Amino acid sequence: MSHAASKTDALLDGLLGESASPRLLEAMRYAVLGAGKRLRPFLVLESAQLFGVSEASALRVGAALECVHCYSLVHDDLPAMDDDDLRRGKATAHRRFDEATAILAGDSLLTFAFEILADPATHSDAGIRSTLILELAKASGKSGMAGGQMLDIAAEISTALSIDEIIHVQSHKTGALFRFACEAGAMLAGAERTPLRKYADDIGLAFQITDDLLDMDSSAEQLGKATQKDVKRGKATIVSLAGREAARAKARSLVASAVAALGVYGQRAEILSDAARFIMLRKR
Repeated sequence: MSHAASKTDALLDGLLGESASPRLLEAMRYAVLGAGKRLRPFLVLESAQLFGVSEASALRVGAALECVHCYSLVHDDLPAMDDDDLRRGKATAHRRFDEATAILAGDSLLTFAFEILADPATHSDAGIRSTLILELAKASGKSGMAGGQMLDIAAEISTALSIDEIIHVQSHKTGALFRFACEAGAMLAGAERTPLRKYADDIGLAFQITDDLLDMDSSAEQLGKATQKDVKRGKATIVSLAGREAARAKARSLVASAVAALGVYGQRAEILSDAARFIMLRKR
């Protein structure tokens, strides 16, 4: 995963270039470069290698996806949303700069993602570039991450959510970008996506369950961000409804299902299988 992180950072560093506003560019760089795990670009790279796709193309798709992910973090941290002061062990963008600059930096990262995908350097086939743009737009917007975030906000004032309803929220809020990351390699190759979609759905939910467990059991120093937010807000999660042990058992079952979905790829998917296990065992 460190290879994907360093390569993604280097590519984004070079791609960001210039802006009409140096302050805006500084805020964008602050938000997107540095301490992230780069899990989503890693998944793009590993899904691409299943089909022999060039690393250069996969890296550009991963960089675009990371721009979307980081834009969402900048906006999630705003006072109107989660009102957080800490992200990845440093001040959130609106605390480091100001709210208006943070909003514009997030907006710019989102649009920059599609600028990266639309460039012929991402893939020589315009049809494949169009597919990538369409699928990332769907994963990011009203039917994906943004729609899931709206459902999540509504869930904060509801005490009657079932586990199935929580899974529905998370499949959009968190799962949509995971699905794009895992399917991107198949999109670049024009290949069948179904096994990777199943893998992505399973690891996306396992990731969220692990996040909820870490939120309850870790400190802000350990995670580099505020903890126990859901508990303080009284928001229902799989962990709060099912309990820690049942939630851990669910995560283990999801990881096993994700690994099984990769069986069609044989040994080529060994690193993706290890990644599924890492998602459940991570400490931050």
